[in-house]
Amino acid sequence: MKAKLLAVLFGGLLVTAGCVDTVTGGKTAGMPFVKDTFEGAYKLPPDVIFVAAKEVIKEDGVLTNEGTNYSPTNAVKVVQGRVNQCTVWVRIAPKDSQVTVVAVQVRTDGGGSDMVLAHQIDKEIAVKLASRPRR
Repeated sequence: MKAKLLAVLFGGLLVTAGCVDTVTGGKTAGMPFVKDTFEGAYKLPPDVIFVAAKEVIKEDGVLTNEGTNYSPTNAVKVVQGRVNQCTVWVRIAPKDSQVTVVAVQVRTDGGGSDMVLAHQIDKEIAVKLASRPRR
């Protein structure tokens, strides 16, 4: 009886765990159907936000990857790093000619999400953008 119960629980674990898409276009191990992304919109060019996102990740943890993903419609800036034993992905994409959308995704080492950290990083980016020198 215990062996059957253990087999059912293990099977349920395998069904719920798996791969999830990252906002930067990759895949990572994690629990699907769990909210792990916080989005914000800014009236600034993507390049300005890209610099601020890199600075925030460097200040909070370690920057592991940065770059540009080219799609048929536009160039999307991406930043990846490690903060508080979590992996953080930031996607910076123009919505239109004036608005840029920033998506911050955070996953723990165990595959869970950390929405508090995602929200904190998005707000730190906003503060960094608000305190930048004006031209």
